[in-house]
This record gives sequence, C-alpha cells and structure tokens, in this order.
Amino acid sequence: MACSARILVTAWCFFVGISVFVPGWQGLVYGLPPPCESQIYCTGDLLKQVQLARLFSDDKHFVDMPLRESPELVLKTFQQLVNVTPGGILSKEQLQQFVSSSFSDPGQEFEQWEPQDWTSSPQILAKISDQKLQVWASDLNAKWKSLGRKIKDDVRTHPMFYSQIYVPHPLMVPGGRFIEYYYWDSYWVIEGLLLSEMAVTAKGMIQNFLYLVERYGHIPNGGRVYYLRRSQPPFLTLMMDAYLAHANDTEFLRENIHLLEVEYEFWQRNRSVSITVGDRNHTLNYYNVQIGEPRPESYSKDWELATDLNEDARQELWAELKSAAESGWDFSSRWFLSWPPPLPATLKDTKARAVVPVDLNAFLCKTEHLLASFYRRLGNTTKAAQFQATLERRLEAVQAVFWNEAAGVWLDFNLLKKQPNPAFYPSNLAPLWTDCFSDQAAAERAVRYLEGSTVLSYKNGLPTSLARTGEQWDLPNAWPPLQHMVIAGLAKSSSLRAKEIAFALAQNWVRTNFALYKKYQAMFEKYNVDGDGKPGAGGEYQVQVRTCTEMLQCLQGGDVCSRSLSKHGECAFLMGGGPVLEAAVHQSPCCSLV
Repeated sequence: MACSARILVTAWCFFVGISVFVPGWQGLVYGLPPPCESQIYCTGDLLKQVQLARLFSDDKHFVDMPLRESPELVLKTFQQLVNVTPGGILSKEQLQQFVSSSFSDPGQEFEQWEPQDWTSSPQILAKISDQKLQVWASDLNAKWKSLGRKIKDDVRTHPMFYSQIYVPHPLMVPGGRFIEYYYWDSYWVIEGLLLSEMAVTAKGMIQNFLYLVERYGHIPNGGRVYYLRRSQPPFLTLMMDAYLAHANDTEFLRENIHLLEVEYEFWQRNRSVSITVGDRNHTLNYYNVQIGEPRPESYSKDWELATDLNEDARQELWAELKSAAESGWDFSSRWFLSWPPPLPATLKDTKARAVVPVDLNAFLCKTEHLLASFYRRLGNTTKAAQFQATLERRLEAVQAVFWNEAAGVWLDFNLLKKQPNPAFYPSNLAPLWTDCFSDQAAAERAVRYLEGSTVLSYKNGLPTSLARTGEQWDLPNAWPPLQHMVIAGLAKSSSLRAKEIAFALAQNWVRTNFALYKKYQAMFEKYNVDGDGKPGAGGEYQVQVRTCTEMLQCLQGGDVCSRSLSKHGECAFLMGGGPVLEAAVHQSPCCSLV
C-alpha cells in the first residue's frame, strides 16, 4: 500500500472514533499456568535441562518421546542424578544416557492403519483429461494408504506414559516432523478425503474432534499434551458442513450439534474483545493464550529469545508466542507491534494478543451462519433465530471495525495502537471466502485492492505478506490454505474480473506445485514465490516434505476453470485437469497441493 494510502487508513481510524475494552488486559502475565501440568512434557527442571542441552536438532523430538517407566519413576531417577551432580546441572552425556534409558523413540504410540474406504479410482480422477496431471493426481491419491494412523489403546489406558492425546478413531497425519493430528490442517485433509470418496475416514476424524470438545471443552492446537491450553482457527463446524454436503447424515448432526455449540462458546467466552466504533459497541474475537513458560516443542528457541528480559517480560513474550501459534501463522510480521514494513521488527516484537484478526472473525462468521442453518434443518427455530441474530451482529462488527474505505478491503485491527494494520496479508480477503459481508461491491473493491498492490506480480503463488522478516509466514513464502481462501473467495463472486484473477492464481499455483513435484517427487508445506520456484524456507524448522494429507483437494479446481472461465485457451491444460486445479488450491498449512 502506498504511503498516502497508509495515511488515509490512519486518518480513517481517528475519524470514526474507536475505543477498546479488553477485560484483564493489564497484569495478564502474573501467575500464568504452564502449557500443561506434566512435569516431564510441559514444565519443570527435567524438561528445561534436556531441552537447553539440545540433545536433538529439533526440540519437538524429545517431547514426543514416550516413557519407558512411570512418570514418578522417571522423575525420581532424574532427581537422583541432580542430587549427586555438583551444581545440579547434568552434563550433556548424563542427559543423553538418562533420556536413552527412560524414553522411547517418537511414534511408538501409533499403529499403521490403512483406510478401508480408499479407492484407486475416485470419480474425480476421471475428470482430468491431461494425462500427466491425471498420473500426478493418481499418485497423490495413493498416498492416503501410507498416511493413516491409529492411536494404540495403551495411550488410552496409560496416558501418563505419552505426550500423545488419545482419540478413538483412525486419522490422517500431515507428515514430516508433524506425526500427530493438527486442528486447522485437518479441515483441508477432510475436504481431500471427501473428494477421494473416503467419507467414513473423514467422519472418523470429525468424531475425534467432537470427542476432544466433549473432553476438554475445545479442540487443542494438535494431538499433544503440550498443545492442550491453546487451540487453532475454529474449523469444526465447517468440517461438519463439508461432510454433510457429501453424506447428508442428518442424524450425525443431530447427535453432535450441541458439541459444535460448545466449541463456539469456547471462543466467545475466552477469546473475545469489545470494540466501540462511534456509539456502537461490537464484540469480536482474537487469539489470546494466557499461558506462560517456553513452548515445550520449541523450548530452547523460546528461552534464547527471552534471555535478556526480566521474568515478567519473558512470561509475557512466551504467552504472545503461544497466541501467535494459536493462529496457525507461527510466525509472521502480522503479529509484530512495529509495522507497517519496512519498520525494523523481530520475533521479540510479537504482540499477537493485540491483534483482532480479520480471518478469525470471518471463520466465526461462517460458523454462526452454519449453526443457524443447521438448527433450521433440525427444526429448532429458537436456536436458529438466536444464531441468525448473532450472525447479523457479527456482520455489522466486521463492517464497522475491519472494513477500511480508504484501502478498499478488510484490515486487522490493533488494540494497542487502536488502528488498522495497513499491510497486505491474504487473510485480508477472508470475508469473501466465508461470505461475511453485506455489500455486494466488496469483490470489485477487493480486485482493485489486489491490482493496486504488487502481489499479483508473483507467478508462483500469492505471497503471505510483503515483509521479508525471515519468518515462515512472510515473504517470500506462499501457503496452501491462503491460496485456497483467496482463490475460492474470488471465484464464487459475481465479478468477472475477480473470476479471472482467481483462475490466474489457481493456474499459477498448480504449475508451481506440479513443477516442484516433478523435480523432487515430493510436496512441500510452503513454496517460494520468487524466481523460478522452489520450496519455501524460514522460521523455526526446515521446510517439511509432505506426502501430503490434503492432496486430493487440488482435485476440485476444475470448477474455477471450467465453470467460470472456460473461455481461456489454457483451460485445455487444466480443464479436465481442472480437478487438479482445486487440489492445488485446497491444502493445509502443513502440505502443499492436493
């Protein structure tokens, strides 16, 4: 956005007059609880000494290791070593020996499982006329057989021996370092399963998340105890909607709609903020994880980042990092207090709890719409009216707080600065995807917003931001879920130009994924938008090679091409191959292309 536009954005904020009330904003860092109560996996001296010794290249490795003995015996053994060691700090050799004798390798908690509803020839493959793309899609479809996992019953009967959180049904894992299930990733996994005609497996994954809501009142970030006290973007109700569109299983909805509402209420009760615009008070949602101590899966990095801070500042920073992780965007300039780029900022400037995000509220807007629709379907007119009224309040709030007339798009709102963040992020367009807007001219305005920036000049995908910070949710990386949201949102609008941009973006994304697949015989969680295209980079870990749990999602893309833009000559490439188009567009944060 040009400098003059930034000035207009700021001026708009002062013109409308905005005030903010966040209950308990002051003093949040005092007495923060740890990520979970485990003295091995979440807090305590054992965790600290092992992780700061950096026995493994990835801190996640240690906290994924099952115990060989009970937690009490493991802690007793560790304490005995501490007691006989001068200063109480064990050497790296001592720690290596202790870990080797007390823990097993990660992954012991799973059984290999092959889905019984897998088919080698789902109907979607027949729609792909391009032979190379059809072979590619078929290869990806076959990957489902290797990605299935079932958690051993011993995790249910002896949970204290594991960091894994038990769920009763088999599931699909992302792959790479992520050997357990993750919340928002699973939405795209489920969409891919449904495209592959694997509705039984998809339903089982939804049942797992319902089980977690029933047990914890929310869905943890991922399937580990160290994720227990933070969530991820709320997609459970959207998962149910996707499943119902394929299975029409009204009884399943009837049996579980109360749990969809429980999860929704978690966000309303624990992640809400009041913002006054003019004389109107609006309730919106944000990521707010009031949990202290370093993230166990990234302990040494969090500890090192906070080395020169006092205790209060360290705990506050660690809570901010967890809040950013709850967003799925870990990490990004989007959460830095110093903006817009190119103002200098680092991970230490993370203030995620100060940001009211456009996309989170767009997801909850869709949730409210679906809950109203579900209750109407079930004949509960009282509940349907309740959620319809809630939806209408959300629509008003999104328009009042996020819509920026000067920019012509929705913008994140910063609670500390009391103004919108003018920087580009694909999430600025999330309301198009979730239909969280009333002005039908919004799509045309969004087109002008995109064309007025440089983001459409990148031929390998839509960049996650225009800030080069070294973080993985920034330039030059492009992430699959963001491609999907923007492309699908533009494609379903009535604007011809929006459809054209959707087609071009989808086509670029398929080409990028296909080219790198041919080169590496692998899919990646993120891609570099610069140059000729290569795997993404940056952040806390090496880019992950994915066998791709979301792969068949790229199989839907033909809709963008054949239904809306068949006049383009290159549709011959993607038309029957169009199903591959959406497969490339519908991916999880942890895997690229489906």
